[in-house]
Amino acid sequence: MQQWLGKYRREAPVTLGVIVACLIVFLLTGGAQSRLGRELILWGPAEQPWRLVTSGFLHLDITHLAINMIMLLLIGREIEKFTGPLLYAGIYLAGLLGSAATVLWMNPLTPTAGASGALYALLAVLIGVTARRGGDLRAPVVLVMANVAYSLLVPGISLWGHLGGLAVGLFLAGPVTSGDPRVRWSAVLGAVALSALLGLVCSEEGNFIHLVAC
Repeated sequence: MQQWLGKYRREAPVTLGVIVACLIVFLLTGGAQSRLGRELILWGPAEQPWRLVTSGFLHLDITHLAINMIMLLLIGREIEKFTGPLLYAGIYLAGLLGSAATVLWMNPLTPTAGASGALYALLAVLIGVTARRGGDLRAPVVLVMANVAYSLLVPGISLWGHLGGLAVGLFLAGPVTSGDPRVRWSAVLGAVALSALLGLVCSEEGNFIHLVAC
């Protein structure tokens, strides 16, 4: 286990760092429904910009946390090995912010938490990475379709958060696999900036309705 963990840390330090951060946030808050969790959750009327980021590390309960972290563990390393840690961190941040911005734009009155928006961005980028490697696209495409279907069919899921992250990932899937570093970084930095700007301007007043998992 220690050898596997050491290898994973060398190959995907950002992925492992995100997982550790999510675990720490959960241990400190006990979940999104706690008093501290409500200070970190995404909610338009709060008008606190840090929630755009903190909500992506906050989860509703242990099951929600486990599902997202297992998914990140499975797909994060493949992308990070291909892009490198710094670009991967930018992709993850763009997906997180894009997901949060979409929620604030389309459904600002529903408090939302979770890493799934960023994960959906990674799923889309995984298609680009697989295509660039000349691999079989069926598995990543089916994985994306299955997750979108899950978002549509299961109640209590932030559809807008998932679709926002997916849109960011689809936008980045081509550029971040380009051989030109300027293309890769221009796309990622642009996505981060636009998503952050959209999130900042989309807050509006409202009341707590129910918690939604992202």
